[in-house]
Amino acid sequence: MIREFVSAHRGWLVAGLLLAAGLGVGWYFWKSNGERAPEYRPVQATRGDLESSVLSTGIVQPRNRLEIKPPIPGRVEQVLVEEGQYVKRGAVLAWMSSTERAALLDAARAKGPEEVKHWEELYRATPILAPIDGTLILRNVEPGQSFTSNDAVFVMSDQLIVVAQVDETDIGLVRLKQAARIELDAYPGQRFDGRVAQIAYDAKTVSNVTTYAVDVLPHKVPPFMRSGMTANVTFRIASRSNVVLVPSEAVRTVDGRSVVLVPGAAGAAPQSREVETGLTDGKRTEIVAGVNEGETLLAGQFKAPKRSNSKSSPLTPFRRR
Repeated sequence: MIREFVSAHRGWLVAGLLLAAGLGVGWYFWKSNGERAPEYRPVQATRGDLESSVLSTGIVQPRNRLEIKPPIPGRVEQVLVEEGQYVKRGAVLAWMSSTERAALLDAARAKGPEEVKHWEELYRATPILAPIDGTLILRNVEPGQSFTSNDAVFVMSDQLIVVAQVDETDIGLVRLKQAARIELDAYPGQRFDGRVAQIAYDAKTVSNVTTYAVDVLPHKVPPFMRSGMTANVTFRIASRSNVVLVPSEAVRTVDGRSVVLVPGAAGAAPQSREVETGLTDGKRTEIVAGVNEGETLLAGQFKAPKRSNSKSSPLTPFRRR
């Protein structure tokens, strides 16, 4: 009879057991965490310097990348420059022969050096000139190599810059000619200064993250900087010197006001005090008024619940014995 009753009401019995288990779990965690009093750690107000900044990553790129293509198809006879070399506008980068001149010279070589010299003086080679002052960042040809008029035989750059991607939440803090600090991933610790040269008006969205391209122009391009390198850029927003600073976790916002907690007298409960804050870098906050240097404050700290040594669990009452 009991077996028939269980079989007929099996669904209700399972639902009842699940409900009881849920109530047991809720009671267990409420008992473990709900009754824990807030804990604080003492922190001290200090005096020092503070700088607020925006961090971003970027790629080293040429500011103006210029591909040099020959005016006519032909063959390179002599290359006069190397990659990384700085050249002036109008400098000869290479000497080339047109397709017709190359064919004449090849035919003259079968008749001897005097025939070659005759045609070389009669049919002069064509120079490939540098159109701007800049650095040669790519050399695509070697002597004896043929090419068409659509092939870029050289690539020049007037100056290397860092194109940083700044999040849309921070782009309002970045402005033209703003100071920035650059550090290349390939050379950690070797920082150099620059300034904001251009801020894009059109955004780029990748994986639901919207960023704006910001061109950062170094004051002086270091010799180890190369196109394609990854860089970390720090934009300097503002700075303060010789101000009272406290850890940011010690400052809370209550009803639009900034407040801190100070220890109560003779073991009494902590007291709330309104303060006026200034600049922050996320870790430290400037206190304009309300806290003096050397004063002790209380910052909240969170601890994970301690594990119980007991083997019991919220599901213990429902274990089969």
